[in-house]
Amino acid sequence: MSSRVDKPIDVLLVEDDDGDVRLLREAFDQLDIETRIRVASDGEQAVTLLTDRGDEQRAVPDLVLLDLDLPRMNGLELLETLAAEPELARLPVLVLTKSTSVADVHASYELAANAYLTKPTTTEGYVKMVNAVAEFWFRRAALPSIAS
Repeated sequence: MSSRVDKPIDVLLVEDDDGDVRLLREAFDQLDIETRIRVASDGEQAVTLLTDRGDEQRAVPDLVLLDLDLPRMNGLELLETLAAEPELARLPVLVLTKSTSVADVHASYELAANAYLTKPTTTEGYVKMVNAVAEFWFRRAALPSIAS
């Protein structure tokens, strides 16, 4: 098992709040690991980025950070869609949301989310969370190889 930090880490951020996108980008910029962040503002755009074979920008990310409260296709619907796509079903997905609902936690794990994180309320909180995600998911965990 090799560490993934020898290559840039591709992250798909599925988030419609520009403020949260900015805070997450700034937090990832502070890492000593090179990351490439692509942003989809809703579940439908995320599906297109992940499945459109004609799109030169298409690349299966190493990790997805997924908000639940999204327009057009919400996060739970996106998790269902990913589970139904054989090549994407193993994609590591971390739910990152403001919801503290027990029902949302259960539904996310039922739909194979790998973790459920509540969004921090401060810039420092985002930095700490991103550092913890990077330490575990990029340095410690073995990520599945997914064809792009």
